[in-house]
Amino acid sequence: MAIGLSSQTAAHPTERQSGRAANPLQPSPPPLIDRIALPAFVLALLFLSFLGGAFVILSNVFPAKPLSDAYRGGEALLAKIEQSRDPLASDFWAPERRPEEGVTIHEAGAAFPGYTLYTSGHGSEALLFSMDGMLVHSWQLPYSAIWSEESPVKDPQPDEFTYWRKAKMLPNGDLLALFVATGDTPWGYGMVKLDRDSNVIWSYLGQTHHDLDVAADGRVYTLIHKMRDKTFEGFPQLTVPRLDDFVVVLSPDGEEEKRVSILDALVNSDYARLLDRVTWFNKHDFIHTNNIDVIDAADAAVLPFAEEGQVLLSFRDIDTIAVLDLEQEKIVWALRGTWLGQHDPDVLPNGNILLFDNVGNFGPGGRSRVIEIDPMTAAEVWRYAGSAEQPFESNVRAAQQRLPNGNTLITESTGGRLLEVTQDGRIVWEFINPIRAQHPERTEEVILPIVSWGQRTAAEDLQPDFLETLMQREQQGSLQ
Repeated sequence: MAIGLSSQTAAHPTERQSGRAANPLQPSPPPLIDRIALPAFVLALLFLSFLGGAFVILSNVFPAKPLSDAYRGGEALLAKIEQSRDPLASDFWAPERRPEEGVTIHEAGAAFPGYTLYTSGHGSEALLFSMDGMLVHSWQLPYSAIWSEESPVKDPQPDEFTYWRKAKMLPNGDLLALFVATGDTPWGYGMVKLDRDSNVIWSYLGQTHHDLDVAADGRVYTLIHKMRDKTFEGFPQLTVPRLDDFVVVLSPDGEEEKRVSILDALVNSDYARLLDRVTWFNKHDFIHTNNIDVIDAADAAVLPFAEEGQVLLSFRDIDTIAVLDLEQEKIVWALRGTWLGQHDPDVLPNGNILLFDNVGNFGPGGRSRVIEIDPMTAAEVWRYAGSAEQPFESNVRAAQQRLPNGNTLITESTGGRLLEVTQDGRIVWEFINPIRAQHPERTEEVILPIVSWGQRTAAEDLQPDFLETLMQREQQGSLQ
């Protein structure tokens, strides 16, 4: 009996020490090795899966592409969720730099007279102001008014997340405008032509973005983009799926007549090696075309490398301007210079090219500058840049227009500002976007919508009946 007690006590030392009676129905706790074995096994499996996934991705063997696509898809979804929280939190809005609103500088006699049209990130609207800052006309139309099931944009963002990236006013008061959206990829949404009363004349639902131009015959030249899986031998950096740009030519009635792949035209040209310089931040939008200008007879007369009917393009992410021949579907001229992330190259009557250099300035006045270059040598012949006293910077978007009196109208997008400068760099006219809001998450921060495009038009370039309407509104007072 004593031996029996002794054996039972030895078998349950915990119960003996605690003084509690043994419960024959309660299982004994597993040994320590058993408790850590399963978690260790799971961790080992996860680690091996990580190593296997890394090997697959680095070796580019199956299933590397599905894994890569899934990762990129997750990134895109998170970005869309982030950018779709509130339009005021998107990059359509920027911190207010100065509290002034409207026209802050106007040197009559020095500034080129006319009407100034601009679009901004606040919505699908274009506003036309007099030199004194009086609103004399406007056009508005939400994207939902033209969208249909035929659009490649199957699930468009709400109207408050779209705006007009560029609008071009025609002499009779008609307007061409490009819709773009935040929180979506592709972000190009389409184009519309309106009459002066904002009635739709026609719409085009290709995914237009950035820019448009109108030829002398009324044809409209623009850019569209879409996702593509086409690969190019010798260019492994052009991974797929990829956002590719195309030049589209529309009839005066808005019907698509021609479409040319810009990347194909570059790869198949003598300038293909420019693609060796694609940026790390391109987000699979490898060249990011942001400008199209039709080369007319006057341009061709001063450009030895270009012909009438070709188009001047700008590739932001490889810091290149180029000429595309639409019949050959080939890049026939290209140039890289000292600029970085440029926008809006324009051919000047003297054969030089004026462009907005977004991040190529290195000095106390900001990263941006506007430069005039000799395209034959890439030499800089004129510039406007900021200073410590008058900062000037727009890291994205922005534009400029050389005016008939030699001044330059500049769109400083991120600053929400239009300014006219003389050849010696003096500001003779300035307009600051008067629209303001509070940041939805940082309520102490005042923000204003970016100004993406500005255009000055002389009164004599408008049709008489439309001009008369504008002048009457000036006399009666602003529309506001």
